[in-house]
Amino acid sequence: MKVIWMINIPLPEASLLMNESPLPIGGWLINASQDLAAKAGCDLHIIFPQKGIKETLKLEGSLIKYYAISLVNTKKMIDNNSQLDEIVADINPDIIHIYGTEMNHSLAMINVANKRNINTVISIQGLVSIYEKHMYANLPNRVIFGNTIRNILNRDSVRQLRKKFIYRGKNEIKALKGTENIIGRTSWDRACTSQINPMARYHFCNETLRESFYQYEWKYNQIEEFSIFLSQADYPIKGLHYVIEAMCYVVKQFPQTKLYISGKNITKADTLKDKLLMTAYGKYISKLIKNYKLENNITFLGYLDEKEMCERYLKSNLFICPSSIENSPNSLGEAMILGVPCIASNVGGVMDMMQHKEEGFIYQGDAPYMLAYYICEVFKDKDMQVRISEKAKKHARDTHNKTKNTNRLIEIYTEIIEDKYQNCKEEVVK
Repeated sequence: MKVIWMINIPLPEASLLMNESPLPIGGWLINASQDLAAKAGCDLHIIFPQKGIKETLKLEGSLIKYYAISLVNTKKMIDNNSQLDEIVADINPDIIHIYGTEMNHSLAMINVANKRNINTVISIQGLVSIYEKHMYANLPNRVIFGNTIRNILNRDSVRQLRKKFIYRGKNEIKALKGTENIIGRTSWDRACTSQINPMARYHFCNETLRESFYQYEWKYNQIEEFSIFLSQADYPIKGLHYVIEAMCYVVKQFPQTKLYISGKNITKADTLKDKLLMTAYGKYISKLIKNYKLENNITFLGYLDEKEMCERYLKSNLFICPSSIENSPNSLGEAMILGVPCIASNVGGVMDMMQHKEEGFIYQGDAPYMLAYYICEVFKDKDMQVRISEKAKKHARDTHNKTKNTNRLIEIYTEIIEDKYQNCKEEVVK
């Protein structure tokens, strides 16, 4: 079986073959690709966009062939992409699997595949056409419409980010309407995609996580008590402002509480350059922290690689996913499979991942006072932390079972290919 994957970033092996440092994102694709490529009879080719190149760069990995293509940034490249067409013609795949719909190359690949009558399936990551509706996340108008010098130069104010999502969403909808097969894993992505393309066949398949998270377990006697971990906070959808509002209640009962945040410190203002690079949202977060006197309770950790991220989870008393929208956040899956006690906002597909009060706590996403309540409840009860940790681990180990998910993926490919073959036979008979 010849399979093409279309993904948004180079995997570590491809980065190293290009003499570049691996990116600290998209790591869940590593295990999934290696496990699939190791299966007998599976010939896997992975295509990804790469800045700074004009011609296709072919790379030979240990089990996988990689193809770096130039960025798809014009309507002409979306409608008629010669690079993708040449690669697809050369490989002549049985199926093309597209991961994510938010970038132009996803629609470009759908167009090439349909032109050549090749099977396609799209895996839903997030859906920008839906996410844009949740971008403002109860922020005040002065933050939504506010601009800093950085926002003006990069056109990345909260309002402009939403406009970018709306634009990408139009191509996303075209891509989803252009395929006959969709892979999803939550009630949310099934509902949304069925409304966009009710004719597409929906295939259920869970995701495999990064390797490190299968190797360790959270233990209460090895944590920093009263510590909270937040894995992302770069822009409003990730809900940092909600967490800070919750923290002002939490520190009244537990003044020693520490919030650790991975990723860029959007409040950094040590130098003139830092101040010029701040966004309106970053300024708002900085003001909230000062107003609630939380300067000593919050630490930005910078970007963490897979190992560092895993270590931070294991040290934490609690993981929070406070987003205004998610599909099935891998950060929550990683926390659960390690056994870190979790609290998550009841958005998107979160309720399909974790059972409320049994495996963690789910709260109303725009109610930081309820987030604060559950944080305090967790901190008060060590026995409860251990209990939900064990149940969450058991659930996540089934959800993110590598062998099971790889086998399911191959089943889906086989079903799609055989259905297409059967339909062609019936057409010939007619």
